Amino acid sequence: MRHLILFLSILLSISYNHAQVDGDHSSLEFPEDMVHHEITIEQENCQVTIIAKIEVVDHWHINGANLPFDCFSIPTLINVDESNLYTIEDSLLEPKPHYTYDTLAREGLYLHDGKLEIKRIIHLNTGNDFTLKGSFSFQTCDDKHCLPPYEASFEKEIKGCDVSAITTSNTDETELKQAETEESPKKSNKSLFIIFLLSFLSGFAALLTPCVFPMIPMTVSFFTKQSQDKSAGLKNAIIYGICIIVIYVLLGTLVTAIFGSDALNALSTSVWFNVVFFVLLVVFAISFMGAFEITLPNSWINKADSASNKGGLIGIFFMAFTLALVSFSCTGPIVGTLLVEAATIGGFGPFVGMFGFSLALALPFGLFAAFPGWMNSLPKSGGWLNTVKVFLGFLELALAFKFLSNADLVVQGHYLERELFLAIWIGIFTVLSLYLLGFIRLPHDSKLETISVSRSLMGIFTLIFVIYLIPGLWGAPLKLISGFPPPMAYSESPYGVGNSSSSFVSDNDHEDVHPGPQGLPVFHDLEIGLAYAQEIGKPAFLDFTGHACVNCRKMEENVWGEEGIIDILRNDVVVISLYVDDKRELPIEEQREVEIIPGKVKFLETIGNKWSYIQATRYKANTQPYYRILGPEGEDLSNGSADYEHHGNKEDFLAWLEEGIELYNEEKN
Repeated sequence: MRHLILFLSILLSISYNHAQVDGDHSSLEFPEDMVHHEITIEQENCQVTIIAKIEVVDHWHINGANLPFDCFSIPTLINVDESNLYTIEDSLLEPKPHYTYDTLAREGLYLHDGKLEIKRIIHLNTGNDFTLKGSFSFQTCDDKHCLPPYEASFEKEIKGCDVSAITTSNTDETELKQAETEESPKKSNKSLFIIFLLSFLSGFAALLTPCVFPMIPMTVSFFTKQSQDKSAGLKNAIIYGICIIVIYVLLGTLVTAIFGSDALNALSTSVWFNVVFFVLLVVFAISFMGAFEITLPNSWINKADSASNKGGLIGIFFMAFTLALVSFSCTGPIVGTLLVEAATIGGFGPFVGMFGFSLALALPFGLFAAFPGWMNSLPKSGGWLNTVKVFLGFLELALAFKFLSNADLVVQGHYLERELFLAIWIGIFTVLSLYLLGFIRLPHDSKLETISVSRSLMGIFTLIFVIYLIPGLWGAPLKLISGFPPPMAYSESPYGVGNSSSSFVSDNDHEDVHPGPQGLPVFHDLEIGLAYAQEIGKPAFLDFTGHACVNCRKMEENVWGEEGIIDILRNDVVVISLYVDDKRELPIEEQREVEIIPGKVKFLETIGNKWSYIQATRYKANTQPYYRILGPEGEDLSNGSADYEHHGNKEDFLAWLEEGIELYNEEKN
């Protein structure tokens, strides 16, 4: 109904203006005549403030810049073209607008009149001068009607700044390319570093499998024949190592090029992708345990092997290619898992992942090829290689259920709740500990007379891990693995073992409240949550989150429950958790096509689409978790946002919460 009223109001406005044009040219009204503005720039080293100096003529007004979610008025905006030369702050700075309630549109209006300034801040990432381009837009109204929206472009010359003290990085491309301002350089660098480290360690793990380790003597033999002296041997070994890296990096690059970083990133919350990958990991795990072997066609391997005998650069390259093919049955599952994990951060993730993996794989081969004498220090091939492979198989099996859990969380099927997930992990790691301690043998294992000290220690640590998991069946938080099991609220006993729903709703009996992280009462609908917050006079705490978001679970389980924080979240704010990967369909009347950025349209079909659209268009952000505290009228407060990367500890998050509460009270009074 409100949409209809707004639409009719616009039609009346247009009709009114047409009547003026047709009836009396002398009374023709233009927005630029009612609002005089000037765009200026203030620069302090790497911070540039764009200032719109505005003067509204008497009896006219413009709308505020930071409007509440449920407001359908057209905001006054300073828009800046996206560029990697600078980072744009999401909120605009404006004087406190006048508030009035429009009985026709049945909504609150936030208005400015007279003289005022609206500002927007950007932070430079370059030392070079450049031209900043943008636009200033507004709609002006009087008590009777509104004029059509007005937009004027501007260009300003910006001086480069001293960027030596700040860290810059091009942020990764994501599904919403223009919604990148929250992807800080610190976050991007940290994510890529974690992917590199994980991939590098995985490369060393792959080296210790029976498909790869026996290739080392073959490599040494090949280069001994190829190299006539030590210098030639060193050169060939370096080329060989580079070829291994090129082959695997090329694989990661091709995957990104074919599917696109946007598509790969979107896969992380796809139900079908998570289910398919669960099946693949289970198959890989069973293969690692010795049930069967996954190999590439022999014709591929034979052709690559014959090409390696040609000598020279071509021979060295095909020797590296032969290594990749022969070792596929062991490296394939690891590479596949890494590509998926790297793809979830998009951009250069797959490239960095394959570089780390191949670097770890290439280093030993290159070194042993350059210095064949080191071969004598290597342990002999034997049953221990199969033990490593089986160990990786158990890890693959445990990881598989994380993907199945993601799919279940996204559709909210409640088939794989927290207790069942933990029971499966307890079973897997119990069997693994028995295997490592020699109580179980698998098909390709050698007969054990004794077990090594290292294997015994691994078995003991695995058994300790199992004992650690068991209390989780009765509600223990299990912080060591936070983010892997389903959240505490996704449980057979969401209110805690021995408690019923009545103990949960005693403090908040609203029919739309749900049990959330740490047993907190939370809303999952934005409008209902905002209305309730305004009704009881508390700030709304927006939590843009995801069912398959690991960092969201870490934040909720490791930070929200800390002393001081849990009290604020329970007593001083209204928590509104919006799941951007919620795949449940929106009501038909809410499904619509929207423009996320100029020229890019998306159809809002699911509840998650709705929340991600709001986050992207209002906050120019699409990462989770993402937190905001809203003021008394649903407006953004000046303490900005919070996230896992910058507030993933008690001190920073508590300080941000307390600042938000203080700002709310100032606005309220």
